[in-house]
Amino acid sequence: MEGKLDAMIETVKVVRENHHAIPIWVDSMQQKIKVTPRLLHKSAGHCSCCIFRVPRSLVEVNRKAYHPHIVSIGPYHHGNEHLKLIQEHKWRFLGSLLDRTQKFGRGLEDFLKAIASMEESIKNCYSEAISFNTDTFVEMMVLDGCFIIELFRKVGKLVSVDPDDPIFTMPWVFPFLMRDLLRLENQLPFFVLQCLFDLSNVPSSDKTPSLGLLALSFFNSAIQRPDGVIQKYYDLNGLHLLDLFRSSFIPKFQEVSEQVNSSVQIIHNVSKLRQSGIRFKPGKADSFLDIKFRHGVLEIPPVTIDDFTSSVFLNFVAFEQCYRNCSMYITTYATFLDCLINTPRDVGFLRDSNIIENYFGTDDEVARFFNNLGKDVAFDIELCYLSNLFEQVNEYYKKDWHVQWASFKHTYFETPWSFISALAAVILLLLTLTQTFFAVYGYFRPPL
Repeated sequence: MEGKLDAMIETVKVVRENHHAIPIWVDSMQQKIKVTPRLLHKSAGHCSCCIFRVPRSLVEVNRKAYHPHIVSIGPYHHGNEHLKLIQEHKWRFLGSLLDRTQKFGRGLEDFLKAIASMEESIKNCYSEAISFNTDTFVEMMVLDGCFIIELFRKVGKLVSVDPDDPIFTMPWVFPFLMRDLLRLENQLPFFVLQCLFDLSNVPSSDKTPSLGLLALSFFNSAIQRPDGVIQKYYDLNGLHLLDLFRSSFIPKFQEVSEQVNSSVQIIHNVSKLRQSGIRFKPGKADSFLDIKFRHGVLEIPPVTIDDFTSSVFLNFVAFEQCYRNCSMYITTYATFLDCLINTPRDVGFLRDSNIIENYFGTDDEVARFFNNLGKDVAFDIELCYLSNLFEQVNEYYKKDWHVQWASFKHTYFETPWSFISALAAVILLLLTLTQTFFAVYGYFRPPL
């Protein structure tokens, strides 16, 4: 105790000897107090903020999934050297768009004025403070936004495409372009795209599809959902393209449980569930999220895993982790698959059951992807949309007779050879019993 007191006295002496520096010290701290955070701006907590830097914990797991590879959209990656290839083509797309609109009295000035009037609202959509001046920022929004909607129109065959356009003729460009447009850090607010889309619409004999429908049709070439599914979302809007695409997978009838059940636990992996008698089959649904459990059968809609879907899943989860008013459907789905898949063998079974279509790599790589997808994410199992399903699966798993019957089937009926062996053993047992019976019967009732 005396040692601590001596140390405090010595500290007071040092402060007194340097008292002349205290006002400077206080002034420095006061200045720091007044500084507004830039990396996580005050707008990041508002419901209007929807475009974020991906958290470092997620980036460290899979860095390549979150940063654009060939095109920069918005302020976060603007001006990066490796993204200049497409940057030059943006001006070409803007020129082709203006060539059409100028015939109807809508020039570049109209686009700039419209976006400039929304500058503050646009900046509030980003979690980081925007350092660009007004002219640079508005020019960026117009250039990037017009590039996106002109790209949608060209792919949607609403406007003509140059047959020698390298963006469409070089096989490697377009897949990277689609993935870059669905990265969380590479987004524009949807209302910016809608404003530019409405301004650039020119009278035509055909009815122009909505921006949302054009966008979903554009990305559908990678997912390949039936056209009828896409048509259901003709009036869908989102906070940005990533949110729009994510929302198109959420079944409209799905409701998150509002009743908190503290007894809900995560489920076991595929191998253990099979040992308890639970069967798996591909479900029939428009969305991979529509998972059902009925009479001991898990019905899981088929999902394709490739470079596109893996990138999109990671950015879906990152968005749900950042946006305050976001439901956790994809995070729940990621956790569900993380529970089911522990080993490459689990992936192999789901693949053989036509639940997972693997264009990603080996079964081991797919297992590692889903295990990383559910890593370091905030998830409330008691309030997720699959909480009732988790509870039902666990209840079924706990019933002893299911486990015993499943173990018997697994032992004797898993393969044709095990079945033949079991059948031979049964026949041999019956023959032995028959022989024994007649031997005993003949002893007690000898023939006359």
